[in-house]
This record gives sequence, C-alpha cells and structure tokens, in this order.
Amino acid sequence: MAVSPLNPKASYHARSISLPSRPHPLIPEFDELLCRFRASGATSSSSSISHKLSGLRDLHDCVDNLLLLPFTQQTLTQCRQEQWVNELLDGSLRLLDICGMAMDALLQTREGAHEHQSSMHRRRGSKNGISSEVEIFLTSRKKVKKATQKALRNLKDMEKDCRFSALDKDAETLSLISILREVKTATLTVFEALLSSIAGATAGSQRSSWSLVSKLMQHKRVACEEAEANISEFEKVDGALYTILGNKNKSVNAVHVDNVHNEVSKLESSIQDLEEGIEFLSRRLIKTRVSLLNTLSY
Repeated sequence: MAVSPLNPKASYHARSISLPSRPHPLIPEFDELLCRFRASGATSSSSSISHKLSGLRDLHDCVDNLLLLPFTQQTLTQCRQEQWVNELLDGSLRLLDICGMAMDALLQTREGAHEHQSSMHRRRGSKNGISSEVEIFLTSRKKVKKATQKALRNLKDMEKDCRFSALDKDAETLSLISILREVKTATLTVFEALLSSIAGATAGSQRSSWSLVSKLMQHKRVACEEAEANISEFEKVDGALYTILGNKNKSVNAVHVDNVHNEVSKLESSIQDLEEGIEFLSRRLIKTRVSLLNTLSY
C-alpha cells in the first residue's frame, strides 16, 4: 500500500489510511493519489496550479466513489447529528463559495485583459493614450485583487476549522474522517495558491511590481530564470503594466508596449486553462455535496 499521512491504528494523525481488515480498493487508491498530489511541484505558475487542479479532481473522484460505499453511507447516517458531520457539510458549502469567487476573479481578469488587448490593437502605431489604457486595466486588476483578498481571508478561516472534532470513534470511522479531512486540506491548498496567484502575489511574499520588473528586465536573464519560474503570469502582467506607468512622463518605449502585449496574451491562455480546471472541480464539489445530502436525508 502507498504511504499516506494517516494511520488510524496508531493515531488520528499517523501515516497510513487503512481499514483494519481487508481495505476496500478505494483506500489504497486514495493513498496513492494523495502521495502523487503532494509530490507534484509547488510553484506559482499557472501550469503548476493547473496540474494541481488535475490531481485534485482525481482525489475528489475517489472520494465520490467512497461516499457510495455501504459502510460510508451507514456511518454518515448513524453520525448525522454529530459535530464532524455538520463540519463536513458546512465545509463543502464554503468550498463551493470560494470556488465561485475564484471563477469570478478569473472571468473578470480575462474580460479586462481582452478589453485591454482590443484597445491597444486599435491604437497600434500610435503611442498616444497608451498610459491611460494601462491605468484602466490596472484599475480592473485592483478590483479583482480586492475581491480575491476577501476570498483568501475566508479561506484562512476555513483552514483554522479544518480538523473534524471526532475523537472517540472506531478505526473504520476514523479512516473515513481522515480521508475527508485530507481531501478538504488539499483543496484549500490549491485554492490558496490559485487566489494568491490571481492577486498578483506569491504565497510566501508580497513582492512589489517594481522589484519584479527589475528582475525580469535586466540583461542577465539567465540568473533570473529560477526567480521568474516562481512568478505567476498575473504578477508578470502587473509588473509590465507598472513599467509603462513608471515612464509615463517620458516617451513610451515600444519594447515595453510589446512586453505588455506578450505577457497579457500569455495570461489569457493561462486563464483559459485555469477556468477549465476550476469548472471541472466545481462540478465535483457539487457532486460530493449532493451525495452527502442524499445520504443524510434518509
């Protein structure tokens, strides 16, 4: 069996998810998927987040199948009045809310990027008004960032309540609770990375746009490859936009204008991939919640 961070035989926080007798094949499958998910890269790039979203969908598919097992349905039915079940239901709803916020942020950013590209295309060959178009796009980005920061605060509140309050349970029930807790934690981790990326800041720091520009625009780009790989496409666009604003009192540099165009084009492509991943995940979150409600309604 693949190693997992849980082991109900030893303790609630141990390292292997396993039922005491012959485990259902879904248990080792979840173990393997969780290990694969955790082993994948953790950068701020959209491609990395899209890969995480794909792994997350696989985890939720496995949990959805687990929720259909007779033992799972019996356990949920018997424990429907207990706190951990209420926390599970509340968590599924709050995950859907955060998922919706992420989808809205991606949509608004995509629409802003499309409008900016169209406006810049109409001004092709003319440097007049370029700074104004940049300011318009940055204003839309600021609105998205504000909403995204709110979603991140909601997510942080969920992380504080991420542990189900179930202690005096048999090993089988603890295994079930552990799996549900782990998939919730994994989902929160991906949402945090996505929302932080949309907000234009990596999870570990709040680097300024000017700092990014100095890294990306200097001549020794080879030395910056590692740093650039950890900068999200959203952040690169912000940096490129602020470069033009920083030179608004001077003649607009055609190289800077082309850089904005290229970075926004990359961002649009990245957003499309992220939207597809979030849409699939949203469907699975809805399916999980419906399965829970149907089971608990009996």
